[in-house]
Amino acid sequence: MGSELWNEVDQYFARKLLMDDELERVLGANREAGLPEIDVSPLQGKFLTLMAQMKGAKRVLEIGTLGGYSTICLAKGVGVDGRVTTLEVDQAHALIAEGNIRRAGFLEQVEVLVGSALDTLPKLKEAGHVFDLVFIDADKENNPRYLEWALALTTSGSVIVADNVVRNGEVVDAASTDERVIGIREYMDLAQRDPRIDSTAIQTVGSKGYDGLVISVVK
Repeated sequence: MGSELWNEVDQYFARKLLMDDELERVLGANREAGLPEIDVSPLQGKFLTLMAQMKGAKRVLEIGTLGGYSTICLAKGVGVDGRVTTLEVDQAHALIAEGNIRRAGFLEQVEVLVGSALDTLPKLKEAGHVFDLVFIDADKENNPRYLEWALALTTSGSVIVADNVVRNGEVVDAASTDERVIGIREYMDLAQRDPRIDSTAIQTVGSKGYDGLVISVVK
């Protein structure tokens, strides 16, 4: 069983469960703009929408916007009275995301903040923001810092989701010199020992290869 079959199964589920031409247009716009094709997959995007709906989230924080694909998925989940705050370090990416978000009809529900997330997160704390759901999908090297800030910006019952934690199995390599893997392993150490959260991990295969998520609930 290999990636060819994973992709075929992903396509089967997508045909059965996904019917959103607007999100397909977003992926097309991102490709045309030359963005790296590292968005969540369509099925994973729907997972984010349903996660927000199941949680009843009205305030969502996303760390890592890229072209806004997952942002729009989260905005769909929070509904018309919800808000998504998304952080993007790259101004060019943020402009593309804002265009996609506008065309999808979610501009009033989404705020794109440009700059280093580690500079922006303290400002959100100072402004008194509290989030129901946090989605971490940025530079993996800083994942431990992002988890600490996510905990500072959430409350009991909030959900924290970290993407790309398996990295084709590299996460088990304690000798890895890859800063991304090191960051994920440090994140896992924090999740293991921090008494404020209860966590699990889900391995995934599909159009995005072999990867996975860590999902935590704030106690």
